[in-house]
Amino acid sequence: MNGSRAPLPRTLVVRLDSAGDVLLAGPAVRAAAAGSSYTALLCGPQGADAGRLLPGVDDVLVYDAPWVGLDPAPVTREATRQVIDTVAARGFDRALVLVSYHQSPLPTALLLKLAGVGWTAADSEDYPGGLLDLRHHRRPHRHEAVAALDLARACGFDLPPGDDGALRVTTPPDTSALTGHEPYVVVHPGAAVPARAWSPVRARRAVAALARAGHRVVVTGGPRERALTELVAGRHGLDLGGATDLRRLAGVLAGAGAAVVGNTGPGHLAAAVGTPVACLFAPVVPAERWGPYGVRHVLLGDQRERCADSRARTCPLPDHPCLDGVGDAEVLAAVAELTDPAADRAGRRPDPESALPHPPTGRAPGTERGATV
Repeated sequence: MNGSRAPLPRTLVVRLDSAGDVLLAGPAVRAAAAGSSYTALLCGPQGADAGRLLPGVDDVLVYDAPWVGLDPAPVTREATRQVIDTVAARGFDRALVLVSYHQSPLPTALLLKLAGVGWTAADSEDYPGGLLDLRHHRRPHRHEAVAALDLARACGFDLPPGDDGALRVTTPPDTSALTGHEPYVVVHPGAAVPARAWSPVRARRAVAALARAGHRVVVTGGPRERALTELVAGRHGLDLGGATDLRRLAGVLAGAGAAVVGNTGPGHLAAAVGTPVACLFAPVVPAERWGPYGVRHVLLGDQRERCADSRARTCPLPDHPCLDGVGDAEVLAAVAELTDPAADRAGRRPDPESALPHPPTGRAPGTERGATV
């Protein structure tokens, strides 16, 4: 033996969902990148811009999977062949398929096998047959970011020394030309899933209350949300609706004292730039899995409302009580707590796993192997 080490693998990480889900995959992506010679991310169109912000990603591949999203793409031979050929051309040795607890990784695993990927791992409660080389069982009540990192560790990857495992993006740009230089709070009123956002009138009232309390308010939203942000900003807020792409939005959030935002991608983007989050969290999905991660935050919203765990996309109850029932006093108290200059600013990035033990690198409890790692 000459003592030489095996070459590092070429690794593909798959997360086909929204921008927020891709941002939550960031720690797992960094762990994979630390143990790989080349790391690509395969994601859907809604997550591609977020994928390009993640440290450790050498390339972003885009596939509009017909089993993912609010408006799934049609199943076509052409699109299927294209993604198989795209993945095959890059010669990946390993793939990690990241899914939420209620999703199956097996459609993706089948495509990866057809593309010639040598070894594939995923969390799966469904019997995978020959589709997975490592079938990993997710531990109960894990946050999405932690569950993804658990899988990476079960594959033999881990975060590099000094990496605290928090969400992270590449350094955002200076956006003070958009926001001005005085301190401000961001209110992001929109969400892809309506059940996870304030009603526009309620959001407008919160902006007015924040302004009356002495906060300068910046209202953000995408190009399709300009009417919403104009309404919500009114005469009390600075309307930046449609003025930012995701990278510039990261810059706006990075400059804010706090962000008031629902359970949506910009909330996770705020966490990734270290900005405290007052999170309007509708209980249609559990906060323990999708709440703000690795950053100081306050959860706002009745987590015991009747819609809890329903995964409803539109509020099934009259008057949206879980979020629209949050009073101005609660919002002001949350923002005051998060922007308090006496607060320990080192607390903006607490150890996100301090209370969440993880298995050691290598074989994890509940892991089935079809091949040696």
